[in-house]
Amino acid sequence: MGRRFLTTTAILDLVALGVAVVIGLALVPDFGQGVEAVSVAPLFAAMFGGAILGSYVSARSWGLGAPRPSYGRAMSIVSIGVSITALAVVSTRMYWSRPFFVVTSVAWLALTLGHRAYRRRRPWAESLVAVSNEKELVEDLRAAPHANLVDSLDPRGEPPTRPFPPGTVMAVDLRAVLSDTMAQYVSSLHLAGRSMRGFTSVYEEHTGRLPMVHLMEGWELTEPLEARGLYVSLKRSIDVALVAVTAPLWLAMGAVIALVIRLDSNGPVIFSQTRAGRGGKPFTLYKFRTMVNQAEAEGPQFATLNDTRLTRVGSALRRFRVDELPQLWNVLRGDLSLVGPRPEQIPFVQQFSETIPFYNHRHLIRPGVTGWAQVNFGYADNEIDTVEKLSYDLYYLKHVSPWIDLSILGRSVWTVLSGFGAQ
Repeated sequence: MGRRFLTTTAILDLVALGVAVVIGLALVPDFGQGVEAVSVAPLFAAMFGGAILGSYVSARSWGLGAPRPSYGRAMSIVSIGVSITALAVVSTRMYWSRPFFVVTSVAWLALTLGHRAYRRRRPWAESLVAVSNEKELVEDLRAAPHANLVDSLDPRGEPPTRPFPPGTVMAVDLRAVLSDTMAQYVSSLHLAGRSMRGFTSVYEEHTGRLPMVHLMEGWELTEPLEARGLYVSLKRSIDVALVAVTAPLWLAMGAVIALVIRLDSNGPVIFSQTRAGRGGKPFTLYKFRTMVNQAEAEGPQFATLNDTRLTRVGSALRRFRVDELPQLWNVLRGDLSLVGPRPEQIPFVQQFSETIPFYNHRHLIRPGVTGWAQVNFGYADNEIDTVEKLSYDLYYLKHVSPWIDLSILGRSVWTVLSGFGAQ
C-alpha cells in the first residue's frame, strides 16, 4: 500500500508540473515562441529533474507506516524542484523568463497542494492487529485517526481461528513473551508473507508519541539523535536565516502588539522568566505580557487555557500564539530554536526530573519557540498532562528531521492565522 501511494503521488506531482508549464506558457505568451521555443525544453527538463529529486528525497524519508498526503512534503518537493531549476539557470546561463518561472512554480505548488487536499477528503486508515498486553497503548492506537484496529491479541493467549482481511498489518510487541501457540501463529503469518511490524513503531507512527514504558536506559533516544547530527547542527543556521528574512514582518507586528498591551493594562510590555535550555542550562526567555502584572508573585504556577490571570488582550494573544514573538530574539541569541521541546520553568524542571522518568532527555536538544507537543497537545497544567506532553517531546527528539520541523511550523503558522489548533 505504501509503495503504491508514493508512486501515485510522484506521478501526480509530475503531471501537475506538466500542467503548470502549460499554464505558464498560456499566461506568458511572449515566452516559448519562435526561437525561444527551443529554450522551454532545458528549463522544463531542469524542473522535471528537480521534481524527481524532490520526490525521491521525500520517499526516502518516509518511515514504515502508512504514507499520508502531506502539505509540508508538497511544499518541500516544489522547493527542491525550484531550487534545482534556479541552480541550473545560474550554472548553465540558459535562456529563461522570470514571469514564466514564477507563474509555473506557483501553479505547480497550487496543483500539488490541490490533489493532496482532494485525497485527504477521503477517509483512509491502516488495518492493524495488535499483539500486546499494554492495554493503555492499545487504546491509544485504537483512538488514532488513521489506525483501523481490527483486533487486539493477548501475547500469552491462544491465536484466533478466523482469518484477518488481506493487507492487515500484524503489530507485534517485541517485549512481550509469546505463548508457544501464539509464537507459532505469528511465525506462520510471517512466513506466509503477512506484513509484520514492531508494535512500538506502529504506535509512534500513528499517535506521534513515544511509548515511554518501552524505554530502557534512554539510548533509544540518543542514538537516533546522534544519527541526525548533520541536520541538528544545521538547524541553528536555518533558524537564524529564517528569523532574519522575516524580521520586517515580525518587528512590525511586535510594535503594534506592544502598543496594544500598553494601552490595555498596567505593567511592562515584555515579560521575562528564567527557563531551562539545552543541557538544562538556565536562560532568560522573553514574551509579550499576557497576564496581570506580578501574576507569579506567589511563585511559579502552571499556565492554563482559560487562566484567570490573563488580561483581555493577553487572552487573544495566547489564542493566536503571537505572545511568543519576542522569543525570536531568543532564537538569534542561541537560547532557542524555532522548533523543539518548549522550555520549562526551573522549579518545575527540578520537580519533574525527580518524578518523571526520562524527563531530562528533552534537554538533549535546543528548546523551541514551538514544538511537536504544542501542536498536538497544548497546555499541561498538572504532572499527568506533563507526562503526556513528554511522550510527544521524546517522539520529536527521536524523529527530528526537516520534514517534521516543516510540519510543525506550518501548523503553528495556521494557528497564528486562524486562532485554531492546539494551544
